[in-house]
Amino acid sequence: MASYDPRYLAGVLFFNAHDFFEAHEVWEDLWSESHDNERRFYQGLIQAAVGLFHFSGGNLGGAAKLYRSSRDYMRPCGSPFLGLDADAFWRRMEECFRPLLTAEAPERSLRPDPALIPVMVLDPAPDAWPDPDDYVSEDG
Repeated sequence: MASYDPRYLAGVLFFNAHDFFEAHEVWEDLWSESHDNERRFYQGLIQAAVGLFHFSGGNLGGAAKLYRSSRDYMRPCGSPFLGLDADAFWRRMEECFRPLLTAEAPERSLRPDPALIPVMVLDPAPDAWPDPDDYVSEDG
């Protein structure tokens, strides 16, 4: 068991529920307070969540751009980082985004396969999970 910032955990719960907007909102607070690799890691998670948000909403160009930049932010952090097996996360993200990234001209109706969206698993597991509703943005 491990102690993590409850905002990080709330973001993980939102991400795993495919509520990518709320995940990015919660992680932005952490990003603004962080430094060095931790800051890069949160920036990568934020961009991964927003990339999936755009992909789910049909903004394919924005999704592809954020996929690439999010990976670039997280890569230097190593794996695992803050309990996340980032290598496994990115293998799954690659599977999820492959239809978008390999299509010469993707269909405008292309959306991510929900079964391929990564599930964030933390090891060691947190001591306790927060109630993510305590972290819902006023806009959400």
